[in-house]
Amino acid sequence: MAEPQEISTLRRRGRRRLVGAIALVLLAVIVLPMVFDSDPRQSAPPVSVRIPSEDDAGFSPKVTPKGPNPEPRAEEKRAPKAPEKPSVAESAHARADTAIAGEQFVVPVAALASPEKVKELAARLAEAKLPYYTESIATAQGQVTRVRVGPFGDRAAAEKALEQLKLLGLKPGSVTSKS
Repeated sequence: MAEPQEISTLRRRGRRRLVGAIALVLLAVIVLPMVFDSDPRQSAPPVSVRIPSEDDAGFSPKVTPKGPNPEPRAEEKRAPKAPEKPSVAESAHARADTAIAGEQFVVPVAALASPEKVKELAARLAEAKLPYYTESIATAQGQVTRVRVGPFGDRAAAEKALEQLKLLGLKPGSVTSKS
């Protein structure tokens, strides 16, 4: 049999060999892929985000002033035109101009929880050719959609719409300024 001293020497050598083998495997697994990687990794391009400070001027849309109409051409002077009904885009543009100019007025019509009822009411308002918009709000009872007619540039137009809503059989609220 081998002597105890030879056995301890063999064990020490075996441990050293095992530690050396582990070190070589780690070196092969970690370092060699970095050495043989031909394409260096590209980092993502930096994202540039500019957040304006509170001191910067706010957004101000460029509005072209409406000047006097240019002189009509000779062909246009001869043939009188029948008055045309403004298109939906023109009326929306006119409402946007009044929105920029000053205070707006709206008439609250209803606050409904059912999307079907909202669609039904919107169809009635569209049929009556009343401008309307909807707002979704969260309440304690769940999601509710407000239906409002407007915005109108002056209170008289909003009052006229209020009377028209009453003729449709609806029970609208009173005219309020849009906030």
